[in-house]
Amino acid sequence: MSQGIITASYVGATILFILALGGLSNQETSRRGNIFGIAGMVIALIVTIAGVTSNIEILIGGLVIGASIGLILAKRVQMTEMPELVAILHSLVGLAAVLVGFANFMDPARLEHYAGVELTIHDIETYLGILIGAITFSGSIIAFGKLSGKIGGNPMLLPARHWLNLGLLIASIWYCIQFVEQSAAGNGMSPLLVMTGIALLFGIHMVMAIGGADMPVVVSMLNSYSGWAASATGFMLNNDLLIVTGALVGSSGAILSYIMCKAMNRKFLAVIAGGFGTTTGGSSSGSDAEQGEVIALEAPEVASLLTESKEVMIIPGYGMAVAQAQHIVCEITKTLKSKKINVRFGIHPVAGRMPGHMNVLLAEAKVPYDIVYEMDEINDDFPNIDVSIVIGANDIVNPSALTDPNSPIAGMPVLECWKGKTTIVLKRGMATGYAGVQNPLFFEENTRMLFGDAKSSLDAVFKNL
Repeated sequence: MSQGIITASYVGATILFILALGGLSNQETSRRGNIFGIAGMVIALIVTIAGVTSNIEILIGGLVIGASIGLILAKRVQMTEMPELVAILHSLVGLAAVLVGFANFMDPARLEHYAGVELTIHDIETYLGILIGAITFSGSIIAFGKLSGKIGGNPMLLPARHWLNLGLLIASIWYCIQFVEQSAAGNGMSPLLVMTGIALLFGIHMVMAIGGADMPVVVSMLNSYSGWAASATGFMLNNDLLIVTGALVGSSGAILSYIMCKAMNRKFLAVIAGGFGTTTGGSSSGSDAEQGEVIALEAPEVASLLTESKEVMIIPGYGMAVAQAQHIVCEITKTLKSKKINVRFGIHPVAGRMPGHMNVLLAEAKVPYDIVYEMDEINDDFPNIDVSIVIGANDIVNPSALTDPNSPIAGMPVLECWKGKTTIVLKRGMATGYAGVQNPLFFEENTRMLFGDAKSSLDAVFKNL
């Protein structure tokens, strides 16, 4: 295949990737965006495979194995497990960058192709690709563990952790200098291996220090890191498409992280450094006895409150995803709207455990896009809401984020549903949310609790409606 065809194909794939990002920015065009992304990746794969002149059998074998694993995961994974899947896929991108970097460094022909300044630049590209890839790999593994519940959601706050991060950064820079100096003489493996260990340690410490309430930002941040790792690998391999694609993923992930940090009142630079979140490991909220008593309702009473209202706000959380209750929520919405009741959905930026988690669930259940609102769009409307239904959410409706400066979620904007006439909270029990913080909302005078599995509870409400 001629270089001209390869270049033209890469340009076409790049355009399709840009169109994919544009499509994914809006719910109505997200399907089209996915199709553009798939088409771009198919073109990139075909052109890349066509340019391979040796070991084609190994390449085809790798493609078959990878595609098979991807298809099996896509068919088996539940929507509740999507955040974990995204995290583990990020780790594979990081691992690939590390392996390609080491393979490139150990290529005997490397010193024949590069010399002088070109060799220095190439070595720095290799070093950065491995560094970012290792951080992404270990950090994503820890994120997967936290999202899946295999690792506790509370932040691990070591003494002088910021100094530890600074020390790891300085060590990485020093070993980079050592690597570049030794590489010109045909050595450099030792500093490269030490740096890889440092990067793996930094990735683990960075994500372990972040609390559960902030994990959606971590997923977005690791997405950005995986993009920069891919871009660095593209520079290392002199592959323009990989450079551009990695830059698109890296920059879009960074922008999303910034938007989410702003929505959560977090500092973006602190996120990048891995030191944001809480300053203490415990919750400052009191025990249940100190909070007060809860008032529980049954499904018929909830149905009665809904039919007597004019304005209803539904606030979905991770509990809705676990119970797979989005479809019955849609049926309840249709029923209420047929009774001339105005129903809207309020979505917090970090509802669920990855960006856009609730939007995807509601779209799957075919909830109309025009009644789904972001937090900033509807927070001021709560004083006019007759009934707010909180489905399996906790931290995103916690008043202590605004009232308790010592809370692990202090300063995070939340959906202020307690300002409405009545709030109905659906939960299995009185357990705390992912951030490990008790919620004073449950004990408010205008709050009612509907205990049980969200899907079963809402089924009962629907029958009474």
